[in-house]
Amino acid sequence: MKSFYHYLGELWKKPAEVIKKRLVVWRREPVVKRIEKPTRLDRARALGYKAKQGFVVVRVRVRKGGRDRPLYGRRGRKPSKAGVKKFTPKKSLQWIAEEKTARKYPNLEVLNSYYVGEDGQFKWFEVILVDKNHPAIKSDKHVKWITEPQHTRRVFRGLTSAGKKARGLK
Repeated sequence: MKSFYHYLGELWKKPAEVIKKRLVVWRREPVVKRIEKPTRLDRARALGYKAKQGFVVVRVRVRKGGRDRPLYGRRGRKPSKAGVKKFTPKKSLQWIAEEKTARKYPNLEVLNSYYVGEDGQFKWFEVILVDKNHPAIKSDKHVKWITEPQHTRRVFRGLTSAGKKARGLK
């Protein structure tokens, strides 16, 4: 017999009209928006989310496509020789989304993140954040490790799942 979370995961394998309608609403929202509960509960739970105080879920929008390379003195130079086209970042869009969230919420620590949707222009991720100063987190033996000093600002050092994958460690 399979669990409820298994069937929730199965629903996300084939995108429905409901998701497309959500994207229309999400486009008009701010880039980083705190939400009450995870859109994909099965994925959030698998990545360490718990429905208790100290956990925060944020939806982040990231622009798809290649990176704009900063160049100086563009006048009088041939663009094809400038290395501007097909210039890709070394970070994944998911890692970039986690960093955006960490900058918006500097008192919270990024635990993990997961994909929730995309259209032609944007990708959306939900990032799980933990308040490491909250008593409920300090007393939880499964999440208490994030309160230790070596786990501060872990997203900027590539220690989340997305960061490790981009660094070739997974």
